[in-house]
Amino acid sequence: MTLLKFSELFLDTALDLALAILCLAFLLTVIRIWRGPTLPDRVLGLDVLTSSAIGFIAVIGIDTGFTLYVDVAIALGLVGFLATISFARFILARGDTERSPVSVTEPVADEIVLGEPETRP
Repeated sequence: MTLLKFSELFLDTALDLALAILCLAFLLTVIRIWRGPTLPDRVLGLDVLTSSAIGFIAVIGIDTGFTLYVDVAIALGLVGFLATISFARFILARGDTERSPVSVTEPVADEIVLGEPETRP
């Protein structure tokens, strides 16, 4: 086996392994976004999802040899950064980071009123 054939085989194996690992990361990130439990967890998951997509684009760009994919990855990185900043400002303005907007929570013991409410003079 020549050095050129070995390097082609090694690159193909490394690209296949990288795509498999990125698929696993993508799947685990989607599960984290789905399960939550809080809104900041979901925003962080979307940021990781953007990073995984940039990794996919980079691996596909290396595999095909097209340099246009680098520009697409840079643009996606910028859009992902702006989306993360926007979500962070939304969470900051909302002020409720402890509860998930999709889950129903039980009332806290302090909120339960037992008997007649006290009247203050």
